[in-house]
Amino acid sequence: LVAALAMPGAAMAQSRDMPSADHILRKLETQPRMRMSPERRVTINEFKRRPDLRRAAPSIDIQSINFATGSATIPVSQYPKVEEIGIALRRILNRNPRARFLIEGHTDAVGSYESNLALSERRATSLRRVLSREFRVPSRAMETVGYGEEYLLVNTQRENWQNRRVTIRRIDQFLR
Repeated sequence: LVAALAMPGAAMAQSRDMPSADHILRKLETQPRMRMSPERRVTINEFKRRPDLRRAAPSIDIQSINFATGSATIPVSQYPKVEEIGIALRRILNRNPRARFLIEGHTDAVGSYESNLALSERRATSLRRVLSREFRVPSRAMETVGYGEEYLLVNTQRENWQNRRVTIRRIDQFLR
């Protein structure tokens, strides 16, 4: 805390660091905040529309993958960061082949609602594609959704890097 107050730039840079595969694995293997009996489980589309279920699922925000402004392409220079996600997801799938993950794309509030929604979906899809093609995570284990600026971490209409992120949620315990 003292370091963050004395050197806020260093704290910001540190918060953008990519979490390790072990950290991602631990976050995604925590118990859900809510238990779903088999008869109450939902479809993937229902899950995407229900913030209460999304909040209950184990998740991790990844803010360190850098996209060019307005782009959904993940530069090859960012692949080592994506590899950490791939390692974690493959480890979980090795333990439980039925595990499923939701990759959510988020943007800041700069630009129109519609363009941010489309961009966030393209970014989530891009991450899924790279995880599958380059890091051998089965595409059947991943779903995507874009929320655009709907769920801002920092409530501002200005540019804010913390709002530009992907969130990965473990969802198999909620689905039919």
